[in-house]
Amino acid sequence: MGRDVDTLIPLIEKQFKVKIPPNYSLLKDGFINRFEKNLSIWPVIKEIKKHCRIGLLTNMYPRMLDEIKNAKLLADTKWDIIIDSSIVGLQKPDLEIFQFAEEKAQVNGKEILFVDNVLANIQAAADFGWKTFLYNSDNYEEASQQLLKSGIYEII
Repeated sequence: MGRDVDTLIPLIEKQFKVKIPPNYSLLKDGFINRFEKNLSIWPVIKEIKKHCRIGLLTNMYPRMLDEIKNAKLLADTKWDIIIDSSIVGLQKPDLEIFQFAEEKAQVNGKEILFVDNVLANIQAAADFGWKTFLYNSDNYEEASQQLLKSGIYEII
């Protein structure tokens, strides 16, 4: 969690007796450049922001969130709060990150809608008392429409 993945390159070279090009970044080339931009969620985020504050609760490697922003993969919005796991030293689905997020956001957990594409994270957040929405990342368009149509964010 706290380790920069690019520091693994020499270990990979040694362990597997391979040579990785000198400018290769496991973070950027191995992860970020393989991500898809999910444009279908952008208008949903914009709509939800009309009704309530919005935030990010991540599981990231160090520098990963900045690289994602630089690649313009995130919705063009002003997030009210960002909890970057690589900075706070906590990660989903551990309950400590949900408690930390509540404290940082200064919001009662019953007022939080947590959207994630990992069932274990959803279950942990629900166990913590948050409202949840399991986002199907196999079909961005459909998941975004379901979230928008659910109106769950309007009742918080």
